[in-house]
Formats: sequence, C-alpha cells, structure tokens
Amino acid sequence: MKAGSSSQETGPGGRVLLILLLAYIFNFVDRQIIGVLAVPIKAELGLSDRQLGLMGGIAFALFYSGLAIPIAWLADRKSRVNIIAVSVAFWSLFTALCGLAQNFWHLFLARMGVGIGEAGGVAPSYALISDYYPKAKRARALAFFSLGIPIGSALGVFFGGWIGAYLDWRWAFIIVGLAGLPAALLVKAGIREPVRGGFDTPDGGASEPAPPFLAVAGQLAATPSFWLLSFGAASGSILGYGLIFWLPSFFSRSFDLELAEVGWFYGSIVLVGGMAGTWLGGWFADRTGPEKPGSYALIPAVSFLIAAPVFAVGVMTPSLILAWLLFTIGQMLALAWLGPVIAAVQHIVPPNMRATASASFLFINNLIGIGFGIYFLGFMSDAMAAAHGEESLRWSILYGLGFYVLSGLLYLAAATRLNRDWYRA
Repeated sequence: MKAGSSSQETGPGGRVLLILLLAYIFNFVDRQIIGVLAVPIKAELGLSDRQLGLMGGIAFALFYSGLAIPIAWLADRKSRVNIIAVSVAFWSLFTALCGLAQNFWHLFLARMGVGIGEAGGVAPSYALISDYYPKAKRARALAFFSLGIPIGSALGVFFGGWIGAYLDWRWAFIIVGLAGLPAALLVKAGIREPVRGGFDTPDGGASEPAPPFLAVAGQLAATPSFWLLSFGAASGSILGYGLIFWLPSFFSRSFDLELAEVGWFYGSIVLVGGMAGTWLGGWFADRTGPEKPGSYALIPAVSFLIAAPVFAVGVMTPSLILAWLLFTIGQMLALAWLGPVIAAVQHIVPPNMRATASASFLFINNLIGIGFGIYFLGFMSDAMAAAHGEESLRWSILYGLGFYVLSGLLYLAAATRLNRDWYRA
C-alpha cells in the first residue's frame, strides 16, 4: 500500500508523526536548555553576555546550518529514516558532553557537536511527513510536528531549571542528553520509508529521481517567494531564538526570579502560547491555503505585525502577571508561522527536491536567526550596560522587536508571489 492511501493517513502516518514529534521535542530540549542554564554557567565559568551569545548562537548555528544542505541532498537520495535516527543519537551524546565542559571553549565545541547532529534531523523530517500526508492536510501535519518547538523548549526550560537548581547545570545537560538516545532507536524501528511524492504524482507512484544540487539551487534562485519566505523567517527568528535564549536571564534579572521559578514561569509561557500558535497557524493555513496560496504567507505576516507591540508592552510592564499574559499571547503569534511557511516551502518545488529545498530554507533561517539573533541581544545588552545597568537586557529586547516588523513586511511581499511560484504537477 502506498503512503498516499487513506489507511496510511490514519494508521502508520499518525504513528510516524508521533515518533518524529518525539525526536523533535528532544531536538529543542537539547537546543534550548542552555538558555535557562545561562545564569549558573555564566557564574561558574566567568562568561560575559557576548560570550554566552557566541556559545549559544554561533557555535550551534555554524555547523547546524552549513551541514544541513549536504545532509538533505543525501536524504533526497538515501534513507531519510536512517539519517534522522543517526542524527538524534549524535546530538543527544554531544548534549551530554556539554555537562563535562570546564571552560568556554569546551562548551563552545560541545555545542558545535549538537549543531552537527541536529543538522540532519529537521529537513529530512519535513520531506518524510510530506510523503505521508496529502496537500490538504500537510500544513496541519507539519504544524503538529512543529509542536516539538514549544514543547521541547518548554521542557528544556522546565527540566533545565529544576535539575540546575536541585543538582547543578552539568547534570542537567547529562541527564537530558542521555534521555534522547531511546528516541533514536524508536525512529529506526518505528518508521518505514514511504514512496517519495506518492501524493503529488498523477498515478501515485514515486517521483522522478532527485536532480543534481545545482539544478535545485537554480530553481530556488529563480523563485522569488522562496527568498521572501526564507528571509521573512530569518528576520523573525533573529528575535525568536534570541528571546528563547535570553528571556530566562531577563526574568531572573528584571523580576528577581530564582532559577527554578524561571523554569516554571517561562516554561509555561512557551508551552501554552507556543502550542496554541503553532497549531492554529497550521489549521488556518489548511483552511485557506490550498485555494489561496498567498495565505500561507499572509498568516505569519499579520501575526508578526501584531506580536511586536504585544511583546513591547510585556517587556516594559512591572507586573509579573501581566507580563505572563502578554508574553504568552506574543509567543502564540510568534510561532504561528511554522505550519504555513514550512508547508509553502514544500509546495514551491517538486517532491524530489523537498529535503534540499527545506535545508536551504533552514540554512538561511537558522544561520541568521540562531547565529545572529542570540549574539545580537547579548551584544546589545553588554553595549547598553553602562547606561541601563541590570535593565540593559530589557532595552536590548525592546530594540530587537524591529525584526518582527521587518519579518511581517517580507511575508506580505511573499503573499503576492506564492500563487505564481506554486508547483503544480
């Protein structure tokens, strides 16, 4: 039975989605735990905010972004299941190694290892899911998979804060890193490689063999919506990844919360707001997108343009309760882009180019978003420390909200191009 049959959707397709979601949760637990642990790491290793930004952003982003494209090129030709399973095991082991770091460079190199592992997890998963679900359900399926971002980020904050408070930050890395290894075995044992492009070819058979990388690059280069979507995502991610990394420190400095309190407070914001926004974004996209491709970009455009002022009020309020409410709404709006934009990237290229196109999109998004965003907020915080003292991080975040506005404008431009760039078999 091919991947496109109805029983595939309700049976193996659902199981595959759950397994990939579990792996993606560990992806973001391991990626984001360092944010909540930044306070004790900074104290023990004597790091500056700029060094934390380098270690949390650039160390991860360089290899994560750079290796994602060649790994995805391989995934368009070989077993995506095997690539994902090996990647999960690799990043889990290097997360555990972070707990053994004795100085800045040890931790920098260990985070590079996490980035190398995670480079092979996401783009092959996008392509795999697209071969298990038809176009009309693809945005919701990809949004469900993307719930790994808020769930994993929240669990990283929860468990990182709790373990860091009651044991220490080293044990937090070791425990959550080793916990991801069973997920690698589950991917290998529980997922069958589906027919490539079964939902997108007229006869339900496999798509044409993957073309050379230069052919894919040439098609993407000639597709304006790809660039608008990619740079729209990157602009949003500059602040999105920056907030995930720096908000635990912000709540600790500006609201005098202890490490365990930060874990519960910020973890609940990410979980509640992130899950709601990720799912609703995908649901709205499937309701409108198949008939109006431009809506895949319009949904995140509106969301980011509203999120900017909501976060601005949240950053400046002295009330902890009001801050929780505003940051939760802002988090919901800031993650509504995931399902629509990821689905749109799958739809502007033929099925045999999906993994490579996704990795190219992620390369732009993550190299700029992770590599620059985390460092930018830390750099700005250090630069304004003389003027604002302990409140410098608050002002750094406030100025950074301009990237959400820029993202919204880029998505508005993408909405006008998507119908012309849509791939139609």
